[in-house]
Amino acid sequence: MPYLIDGHNLIGRLPDIALNDPNDEALLVQKLIGFVARTKHPCVVIFDHGLPGGRSPMSTRGVTVIFASLHSNADRVMKERIRNEANPKGWTVVSSDNDVLAAARRREMGTLKSAEFAQMLQRPDPPPKPDRGEAADVHLSPAEIEEWLRLFEKR
Repeated sequence: MPYLIDGHNLIGRLPDIALNDPNDEALLVQKLIGFVARTKHPCVVIFDHGLPGGRSPMSTRGVTVIFASLHSNADRVMKERIRNEANPKGWTVVSSDNDVLAAARRREMGTLKSAEFAQMLQRPDPPPKPDRGEAADVHLSPAEIEEWLRLFEKR
């Protein structure tokens, strides 16, 4: 299920990115790339006031980055995308703006507040599972260590 995200709303809810950081958008895109790699759910992130507006070169295969033009804003762009989406039930909209979330609910889209999605982004990856033939915690006795040392000394 893809996510449509209000980028600056989300940045405002993240503890490790500040809205006044000149690289805040790029830092969020990096987080989203990791999220997409982990979950396989693509994201479209909309930011306010880019020069020029439209699709950004920061976009990747899994994260589409769009800047609203100077004469618009992220909320307007998101509402337009919500209104025009051919498969609305397949999307989840992430925003702190109640009007945007209401527009998404009217189209029967999933919705998440930015703070909820921020928590999803902050979750650490689960630890890797050991291979079936690999013991997770191996303890060798002193006799086993001596035996291995003898085997390797012969070579």
